[in-house]
Amino acid sequence: MMQMRAAIFHDNGGPEVVRIEKVDRPSPGPGQVLVEVRAAALNHLDLWVRRGIPIETTMPHVGGSDVAGVIVEAGDGVDAGRMGERVVINPSLWCGQCRDCARGEHSMCERYRIWGEHTDGGFTEFVAVDADHAYRIPDDLSFEAAAALPISYQTAWRALVSRARLKPGEDVLVIGASGGTAIAAVQVARMMGARVFAVTSGVDKVSRLRELGADFVYDRLEVDWAKAVYKDTAKRGVDVVVENVGAATWAGSVRSLARGGRLVTYGGTAGPKVELDVRSVFWKQIEVIGTTMASRSEFEDMLRAVFAGRIRPVIDSVMPLDQAREAHERLEAGGQFGKIILVP
Repeated sequence: MMQMRAAIFHDNGGPEVVRIEKVDRPSPGPGQVLVEVRAAALNHLDLWVRRGIPIETTMPHVGGSDVAGVIVEAGDGVDAGRMGERVVINPSLWCGQCRDCARGEHSMCERYRIWGEHTDGGFTEFVAVDADHAYRIPDDLSFEAAAALPISYQTAWRALVSRARLKPGEDVLVIGASGGTAIAAVQVARMMGARVFAVTSGVDKVSRLRELGADFVYDRLEVDWAKAVYKDTAKRGVDVVVENVGAATWAGSVRSLARGGRLVTYGGTAGPKVELDVRSVFWKQIEVIGTTMASRSEFEDMLRAVFAGRIRPVIDSVMPLDQAREAHERLEAGGQFGKIILVP
């Protein structure tokens, strides 16, 4: 059997467990295509899996949920005309049979999984994936930009468009706004005609968020951002808060909401447990909304917006696959702005 290089770890731990090894090259099964990987992006979920969260995954494990490349082989039942097609992969895995799948809510599927998290992924040279999860990308979109899209941009799209029901002219506060999904949320909110408030750390990140179109940017190391939001909204608060940090920012996020506001959360990087004063919920009549990933149609809507040039993915750095451990270290240190991309 032919072999290929992969960034793999055999045990949970820090970035030092990630190493480059030779593994068997896959073959496409019925209904699948073999994609030669040209670019793959890191996500925080790659850090969680490496550390042992969730426990339901493959071991040894090849991470990487965000992949773009070229179809080089078609399995039985797949049009051979797709050979040579430039594609990006939707990493959402759903059963297609439950009630939620039937009504198009694929990310709420009772058997929902993420390719590259619960299965081996794309930090390698070739991957076999279901053909209907490989979406053609235009020639003017680079593989690196395409790889930056799947996890972050579909998550931000669903969070704001579907779950938070954002309307033009509303105010949106994005917490932790230098991470991949939070940056995507800033871009999606701007695209939808919202006024954007963002919280980050460091002068450079403040400047870059302003360049992306954020109207108000707060350096959390320099100001009490919740008080600043209150002042800059004329003591009204924002209509929507996009949360992904959790324990460290939750109280400020709730305080920043206007009456009738919506807090939508897709993560808890600083800790999963938060305190919520129920009086602020009923007195201000706010909503706390959970979200994760996206449905097939939401993923496709996001891609159309990108292909039309309404959103441009933000890339922090591009590194060779051989530097996968260093890429893990950079993401874990939190100094990045945008997506870290690995190229075989």
